[in-house]
Parts: sequence; C-alpha cells; structure tokens
Amino acid sequence: MKDSIIQEVKATTPLIHNLTNEVVMNFSANGLLAFGGAPVMAKAKEEVEEMAAAADGVLINIGTTSLTELEAMKLAGKAANKKGIPVVLDPVGVGATSFRQDGVRQLLQAVSFTAIKGNAGEMAQLVDIPWETKGVESVGDGNVEEIAAKVAKLYQTTAIITGKTDVICSNEKMIHNTTGHAWLEKITGAGCLLGSILTACLTTNYSIEEQALTAVQFYGLAAEHAAAQSYVYGPGSFLPAFIDALSLKSEQLERS
Repeated sequence: MKDSIIQEVKATTPLIHNLTNEVVMNFSANGLLAFGGAPVMAKAKEEVEEMAAAADGVLINIGTTSLTELEAMKLAGKAANKKGIPVVLDPVGVGATSFRQDGVRQLLQAVSFTAIKGNAGEMAQLVDIPWETKGVESVGDGNVEEIAAKVAKLYQTTAIITGKTDVICSNEKMIHNTTGHAWLEKITGAGCLLGSILTACLTTNYSIEEQALTAVQFYGLAAEHAAAQSYVYGPGSFLPAFIDALSLKSEQLERS
C-alpha cells in the first residue's frame, strides 16, 4: 500500500461520477467523502455525458439498473473514455438474471474499462466459468486466480476479485490482499463503496497495480480498525465507525 496515493486523493479531492445502485447511494457518497473524494450521483441520460466529462473518474455499478439507466451508463462510459479518465465496472449480480448478463455485455462492448471489480461469482460469469451464486452473492469456490487472469486478458483491464483474500490481476501480475473484516459482509453496499474508492485511487499518478492494491488494502484496514473499537458490537455500530476509519491516514490504521 502506498500512503502517497491516499494523500494525493485527499489533497486533490477527485470528482467521482457514480452511476450506482439506489440501495447504496447515501452510503457510497458518505464513504467517498470521508476518504477524500467528491461524489456526484447522476444517472439521467440527458446529463451523464456532460457530468462524466467534468469528472475525474466514473464508476458504473449495475446493482439496480434499468433499460434507461443502462443507456445512460454507456453514454457516461464513452464520454469518460473520450476524456481519458478511469472507468470502473462493478457487475453486481450479473449472473442472477439474463437482463443483467445482457446489460453487462453491452457495457463491455461499448466502454473500455480501466478496472472491473466484483466477487468471484460475478467475475466468473464474465468469462463463462461455472460458479455458484445466490442472488448477488457468491457462494461457490474454485480457482479465483484463473478467473482474475481471464477477465484481465479478455477485457484488457485490471481485474479485482473481492473475498476473504482479494485477488488483483493487472498486466499479468497477480497481487493478493488479506486485510478486511467479516462485518463488511453484513452491511449493505460494502463492495459498492469500494468501487467508488477504487475509482478515486485510479485518478492518482501511480501504477495501476499500486492504485488497486492501495484501495483494497486501505479499505480492509479501515474495516479492521472500525471493528476493533470498544463501542462496536456488531454490524450496526460497525457502519458509522467504518465511515470514520475511512477518513483516517493509513498510518493511523496500521497502528490499530
């Protein structure tokens, strides 16, 4: 993890255009603000190209998308590609329905993604590897590194697979991260917020491997720090403590 990446985000306050799901908008906005970014949530197709062109990074999260929003996502992604800013795809629950599968196919055809982040089941779906899922959750097991490598190669992107051990594949390099806490799985939108923070990290002037690792490692350390507080007893009290932890410097988390 590079502390200078965290410092740069806090110093530059990158504007991150979040086309994300309705369930997590407030949590994602507050978490990104705490981390140091500036969130904007705009999904109307009449304005997304202009908003993306004004942003420093774009996150596309299909969690609660519709046909209209799908068109907006494609427009925003293309505008971001034209500007040359990072675009992240979070294919939430892509294997759950044929609508989600077709929508993600359209996005992958229309937009060049800097990074694709998801759980193992979601990422396996992108490369036609069988994996057991339950709704938007991944419940199967298998070779996660194989999935990450195939996603990275097929879509010419950085693949980030979240789980007990996060796996990052970028430029044929395989990187692992083990920070985190089980309560992240008990709050809504933990993965979605990570997508926003990842996008913010991708706006900095470092290698994409360093950016991706810093995002997931810092996020996991923040979760560990929050869970260790004496007043945190479960997911409900964990959530505000986690937002607080995201505002800290990395050395404060590493000491906890």
